[in-house]
Amino acid sequence: MITVSTAILAPGPARAGTVPSRNSRDVPAPGPPVLRFGDGAGLGREIVAVKKRLNGLGFNAGPPTPVYDSGMRTAVWAFQKANGMRPLDRIDTATWRALVHPARIRPLVRDGEPSRVEIDLRRQLLTVWRRGRPVLVSHVSTGAERSYCERGHCGFADTPPGDFRVGERVRGWSMGYLGAMYYPVYFNGGIAIHGSTLVPRYPASHGCARIPLNNAVPLFRLARPGEPVHVRRPAPERDRLPDRGTDRDANRGTDRGTDRGTDRDADGRR
Repeated sequence: MITVSTAILAPGPARAGTVPSRNSRDVPAPGPPVLRFGDGAGLGREIVAVKKRLNGLGFNAGPPTPVYDSGMRTAVWAFQKANGMRPLDRIDTATWRALVHPARIRPLVRDGEPSRVEIDLRRQLLTVWRRGRPVLVSHVSTGAERSYCERGHCGFADTPPGDFRVGERVRGWSMGYLGAMYYPVYFNGGIAIHGSTLVPRYPASHGCARIPLNNAVPLFRLARPGEPVHVRRPAPERDRLPDRGTDRDANRGTDRGTDRGTDRDADGRR
């Protein structure tokens, strides 16, 4: 068992939307224990340190409680994918090393506006950029690339690549014709980015971009109407090890709503 430096525990968790810290002193020295989803007792100090580190890097693991919970789980998935690794339910040696020397988040659109949202369909990652810096990086589950007929609606589950703009944003829970969505942010007709209770590690939606519930409100607050949303399917070579600094349970009923035009509450009141 390694000794976690008290310097790791000093910084508080950063809020989504702040410029991420890359200070490698915020993580344990090499040789920490493997942490697994569901861990808590006896490993709380290390878990708190990882949550603070992930929050500081913009991955929003939630409050720094001493439990490897669902918020930390999906934040770890996002972090691992952003660092060229497979998303796992554990923090292994490679993940610890990446926490010390994290990869730089590379833009999908190099000449994009300073404030924008990008969705990587191949890696299933969403990144919110502010002033040219990534401030929120989230695991996402997009269209399942399959035909469906559910609740009287048939179609092809697809999240089309392209360049779009943030449209209507709906507060709270909203009912689309295929199910419930949490704080949806529409960007392509009836296709939205929205919180969901089930965001698996593979594309599973009817076309929307599902994100973990704990990222729905931060995304809602960051994505302003009219801002660009770029959806891309980059070539596989992007998965080569990124530059580093120095220091299947799908929710089939949570997806497309109807096209809308203004911000309003989920019950339809303006």
